Amino acid sequence: MAISSANVTTVIWNVYTSSGNSAITFLAFCNTSAGTSVANVYIVPSGGSANVINQVLSDLSVTTKDTYQMYSGGEKLLLGNGDMIQASANANNALHTVVSYTSI
Repeated sequence: MAISSANVTTVIWNVYTSSGNSAITFLAFCNTSAGTSVANVYIVPSGGSANVINQVLSDLSVTTKDTYQMYSGGEKLLLGNGDMIQASANANNALHTVVSYTSI
């Protein structure tokens, strides 16, 4: 398994891009800011762009110093080559992500 981490900004950006086929085994959003942060998360197919069709979390509120786990406890998200997890937040660098994945 491998780990990838990223800061979430106000611009929709890649949190993780699959190189080959991969399985996401853990995905968390951690709020290190002094206030509540709101996130939007998308699972985007290779060559696509984030939009309402591939949005999986809308206006997710993560309170200060809290963590939201999207994939954990045996759940898996299977991604093909070039598929992406993208996210944006209401404030720059308030939310941070950690993704655990394995190639399949």
